[in-house]
Amino acid sequence: MLEKDFEKIVRQYGERLYWQIRRMVYSHDDADDILQNTFLKAWMNIDSFRGNAKISTWLYRIAVNEALDFIRKNKNAVELSDGDVESSVAVRLSGDAYFDGDEAQLLLQEAIGKLPPKQRLVFNMRYFDEMKYSEISRILDTSEGALKASYHLAVEKISEYLKVCSINSKMT
Repeated sequence: MLEKDFEKIVRQYGERLYWQIRRMVYSHDDADDILQNTFLKAWMNIDSFRGNAKISTWLYRIAVNEALDFIRKNKNAVELSDGDVESSVAVRLSGDAYFDGDEAQLLLQEAIGKLPPKQRLVFNMRYFDEMKYSEISRILDTSEGALKASYHLAVEKISEYLKVCSINSKMT
């Protein structure tokens, strides 16, 4: 593959991959680094792309694996309790120049941030990227039934978190 062909791929998929990664790690700088690692890994392994899947599926798989590796490495470096995760997400997002959401969006992101990484990933791919379960299944190499269960659990946890926040705000 020629460099200019790969540059087209980067332009075509860069923004979508960035936002998928960003919703997993919350920091612009971290997401940008992971995206660069994703495209570097794709470029170095382009000869191993077999073509039996779409290039987007292959790139998403690399990006997801890179993001999950990043999360695992950073979790070991900084062990946080559930409460710290919640406030850490809020602080990072509200202080991020690239975050332009309102209070409701911040609460949603806090709720998503409390999910286990795999549930967060499935929720983001389904809810924000509007991917079909079949496509998520190919990217994550997981059955559609397991994905549906993960998404359902994620929605329940997010709903419960938002209910609790609503009750707490009415009490104050």
